[in-house]
Amino acid sequence: MEGASNGGMLYHEVQESKLCAVHCVNTVLQGPFFSEFDLAALASDLDTKERQVMSHAGPAPPPAAGGDFLSAESHNVSMGGDFSIQVLQKALEVWDLQVIPFSSPVAEPAHLDPDTENAFICHLHDHWFCIRKVNGEWYNFDSLGAAPVHLSKFYLAAYLDSLRSASWSIFLVRGNFPQEFPISSSEASNGYGQWLSPEDADRIIKSCSDAQDVQDPKPLSIVRPGTDSYEEMWSQREDEDLKAAIAASLMDSSAASSSALKDKEPEHKEPVGSGKEKEEAAKDEAKDTEKDKAE
Repeated sequence: MEGASNGGMLYHEVQESKLCAVHCVNTVLQGPFFSEFDLAALASDLDTKERQVMSHAGPAPPPAAGGDFLSAESHNVSMGGDFSIQVLQKALEVWDLQVIPFSSPVAEPAHLDPDTENAFICHLHDHWFCIRKVNGEWYNFDSLGAAPVHLSKFYLAAYLDSLRSASWSIFLVRGNFPQEFPISSSEASNGYGQWLSPEDADRIIKSCSDAQDVQDPKPLSIVRPGTDSYEEMWSQREDEDLKAAIAASLMDSSAASSSALKDKEPEHKEPVGSGKEKEEAAKDEAKDTEKDKAE
């Protein structure tokens, strides 16, 4: 179990281009340990080794069996800067950390009590982000957010379950995590990384939520475009909007009907005013009739 690190500060990187894999690795390590050039070098090394293995595997295999590994195209980094899980594994192996699929039997204890772990890596649709325990507290270090989002231990398990339900790939990270990074060093800033106190991170998140009028409390990762949760969220909002529109329409129709009835009421009124006036008029008419008969 890790102790206090970086004087209680949180290291977060804000999304730059498509470098979420770089941000993910660095937030796992809690410091700007890797650049995009470092990961690109690891990707190139992996590509070279894969081609060597395939070239010495005997007769050239047909394309369907993996012959495309001999092409110049990289299978570990895209032109846009997205990296494969193998690259992230190699980067973290440098620090003696293991990356384990959440579906692995070895990871079963984490299903029951994820709080016993220290870090998770999540991936979907070319986006990587890290969930990390820092100084005993859990945070979502998604680079699409302005600051890390605190996660309670109770919510952590539900959050991971929701990610799995939305088809996210989840990996455990185990090993001896770096405890300190020299914040004052010249390497401390890479242009998109920053150290924040938990209080400052909380204020930034609240400020962003207020500015965007965010009503859904779930972190951004769950409502990312293209995910089932995102579609479900908008479906629910559309249903609510539809219900509101129907209710408003019914209210308008009711008001219009009431107004129409009021407009028609004068047309059905008798020329005589009140009921009392009618009664008196009837009595006078009866008296006149009796008088005529007497005469």
